[in-house]
Amino acid sequence: MGSGFYDRHLLPRLINLACGSSVMVPLRGRVCAPLTGHIVEVGFGSGHNIEAYPPAVTRVSAIEPSDDGWLLGADRIAASPVPIDRAGLDGQSLPFPDNTFDGALSTFTMCTIADLPAALTELRRVLKPAASLRFLEHGDAPDPRVQRWQRRLEPVQRRVAGGCHLTRDIPAALTDAGFEITDLDRFYQHGTPKTFGALSLGGASTR
Repeated sequence: MGSGFYDRHLLPRLINLACGSSVMVPLRGRVCAPLTGHIVEVGFGSGHNIEAYPPAVTRVSAIEPSDDGWLLGADRIAASPVPIDRAGLDGQSLPFPDNTFDGALSTFTMCTIADLPAALTELRRVLKPAASLRFLEHGDAPDPRVQRWQRRLEPVQRRVAGGCHLTRDIPAALTDAGFEITDLDRFYQHGTPKTFGALSLGGASTR
């Protein structure tokens, strides 16, 4: 079994199971609650955020590179009261004009994007002025001891989890890309090892 088969067919199913955990439901609700209008969701996966979209969301343009991931979400997409279209494959190169979207959403995606600064620059470009990027991401832990374990485990994590980084400081990356953090909650996810469960939930404005 080659790594290509694993990445294309097995990994999307593992991610679908992991991201479908019931403990994630309230967190998805929190991160999605402020969204309004036409949004772009980067790293749509198999659609686990669909049930968390608030009524104010009118349309979703989904960016998802995995065909299998998209197919795994087919039933959720079909049942969604919000129109959802698969509008692109690569968050580092978004196929939209400037100032297109009222908001953006990223959940457990920024850890895997190869060129995160490029993807964040693209998101700023396609968002309208003062629009919000809502994010729920894991990354760099606040504790030095946990950080040391993250650095040790990251090479293996990247191989088995589709390039997933454990040590990215997501709020810092957003600030470096020109976003302004408007609200932020950093915490350890209950029931998850700290190396994998250091979460950042919040919003960032295009100013």
